[in-house]
Amino acid sequence: MERLGTPSGLDNDAEITEDASNGGVSEQHPWPSGFERELKPETISSPGYHILRATGEENMAVSLDDDVPLILTLDEGGSAPLAPSNGLGQEELPSKNGGSYAIHDSQAPSLSSGGESSPSSPAHNWEMNYQEAAIYLQEGENNDKFFTHPKDAKALAAYLFAHNHLFYLMELATALLLLLLSLCEAPAVPALRLGIYVHATLELFALMVVVFELCMKLRWLGLHTFIRHKRTMVKTSVLVVQFVEAIVVLVRQMSHVRVTRALRCIFLVDCRYCGGVRRNLRQIFQSLPPFMDILLLLLFFMIIFAILGFYLFSPNPSDPYFSTLENSIVSLFVLLTTANFPDVMMPSYSRNPWSCVFFIVYLSIELYFIMNLLLAVVFDTFNDIEKRKFKSLLLHKRTAIQHAYRLLVSQRRPAGISYRQFEGLMRFYKPRMSARERYLTFKALNQNNTPLLSLKDFYDIYEVAALKWKAKKNREHWFDELPRTALLIFKGINILVKSKAFQYFMYLVVAVNGVWILVETFMLKGGNFFSKHVPWSYLVFLTIYGVELFLKVAGLGPVEYLSSGWN
Repeated sequence: MERLGTPSGLDNDAEITEDASNGGVSEQHPWPSGFERELKPETISSPGYHILRATGEENMAVSLDDDVPLILTLDEGGSAPLAPSNGLGQEELPSKNGGSYAIHDSQAPSLSSGGESSPSSPAHNWEMNYQEAAIYLQEGENNDKFFTHPKDAKALAAYLFAHNHLFYLMELATALLLLLLSLCEAPAVPALRLGIYVHATLELFALMVVVFELCMKLRWLGLHTFIRHKRTMVKTSVLVVQFVEAIVVLVRQMSHVRVTRALRCIFLVDCRYCGGVRRNLRQIFQSLPPFMDILLLLLFFMIIFAILGFYLFSPNPSDPYFSTLENSIVSLFVLLTTANFPDVMMPSYSRNPWSCVFFIVYLSIELYFIMNLLLAVVFDTFNDIEKRKFKSLLLHKRTAIQHAYRLLVSQRRPAGISYRQFEGLMRFYKPRMSARERYLTFKALNQNNTPLLSLKDFYDIYEVAALKWKAKKNREHWFDELPRTALLIFKGINILVKSKAFQYFMYLVVAVNGVWILVETFMLKGGNFFSKHVPWSYLVFLTIYGVELFLKVAGLGPVEYLSSGWN
C-alpha cells in the first residue's frame, strides 16, 4: 500500500488563503520545480508523521484542498511512507496484512481544460480513501484476512466483482446445479434419468463457471495468496478431479462408479450464504483432538474388559458373545451403545449370577463415566473454541475499523471523522443507503454529540449500519395531513365528541331510551310483544346512536374509537 501523509507546516512561508466557495482554508506550498519531469521521493520527518519531499530544479505551486486527508493513496510508482500519527499507534498500521491498491492508472491524464479534476487532486484522493476504507470494513465484516486486501487496480476490479450479490447468487446456483445432477446421473430413477451427453455437458458447464469464479479470486488474491488459502486449494483440487471424471464419462459414453460425487457439497459449503455452516464445521474439526483422547481411553478400557470377558465366559459353550476375542470386543461395544442391552449379559448371568458384577463395573466405567466425560469434553472444547472465535472476530472487526478510521481522518481534523468523510464512506460501504439514513447513522454513532466522530464511537459502525430506519410521524390526530378545509371540519368534530356536553347529552339519551322502553313494557297488554309496525321511538333513538357513532369515528378515528371498551 502506498500512502502519502501531507502535514501542515511543510514550508514556513506557505501561503494560507480563505476559500469562500467551500468554507475552508486552502494551502499553497511552493514545491521545487521540475516536479513533472523528475520525482525523487525523499522521506523527511514532520511532527507526528512522515511525508515525501520531491526534489527538482524549478518552482511550482500545488494547490491543496481545505480538508486534505492524512493518508493519500498513490500510484504504483509512488513510494510507501510511514504512518501518520493519529493516536492509534505506529504498530497498528496496515502492513503486509493490509496492503493498499492504486485505484487510478498511473498514466491517467492530468487536469484538462474542461474543468475535470486530475487523479492526484484532493477530491480524487478522498474518493480513493472512501473506497479503500469501505473495503476494509467489508473485510472485517466478512472475516477476510488483511493479506487478501487488493493491491492494485486489477485486483480491485476483481475484488469488487467477487463481492457483489450477483456473484454470490452465481456461486449458489452453480453449487445447487452440481448437487441436483446427482438425481439425473446413473443410477437414477427412469423419470429423472438424463442422457450421458446431457448431464455431462451440464456438469462441464457448471465446472467452467466454478473455474471462472476461481480465476476471479486468483486475479484478486494473487498466486501466492491464492495458494496459501486452504479452502480455496481444496476446492481447486476437487474441481480438477470432477473435470477429469466428467471428461472421462463424456469420452467413454458410459457412466462409471463415481465416489467423488460426494465431494460436490464442498462447492455449496464454500459459497457466501453458507458462512455459518463453514464456521461450525471448522469448529467441529478443531474440537476433535481432545475428543480423540477420550475416545482412545474408552477403547482402551473396552479392550481390557473384552480380554477379561473372553477368559471368564468363553468356556461357556452356550454363550456366543464371548467365544472369541473379536466377538468379545463387538459384544461389549453393542452393550455400551445399549442397542441390544440385555442379550449380551443373559447367557453368562443364567450360568452364574455373580457374572453381573463384571457387567456392572464395565457399564459404570464406560457408559456412566467415560461417555459422560466424553460429552463434557466435547461440549467444553466446542464452547471454548466458540468463545475464542467470537473474540477473534471482534478483534478482526476492530482492526478493520482502525484501518478505515486512519483513511477518513483529515489534516485539519485529525481528532475524528467529519460527516462529510462519513457520508463518502457510506456511499461505498452501503450504496443503497439514502442520505437521510446516512445522517441518522452518523447521529446514532455520535454519542458525544460533537461535530467529529471519534474512534470509540466508530467502533459501533457494524451494529449501527445494520439498523433499519423507518419514519414515524408524530401525529396527534388521524386527520392532521388532510387539506385545511377538511382539517377544520374534522377538528371541530373531534372537539365536539370530546366535550363534556356531548357526553352528558348521550348519557341523557341513553337514560331516556331506557325509561321509554320500561314504560312501553308496562303498557303492553295481551302478550302482544312483537308489533307489526316499528315504533317511531326506535327510529329516533337508533338515528341518534348512528349519528353518535359517525361523529366519534370521524372525530377520533377508527383505531382510537375501537380501543375504548365503552364504544
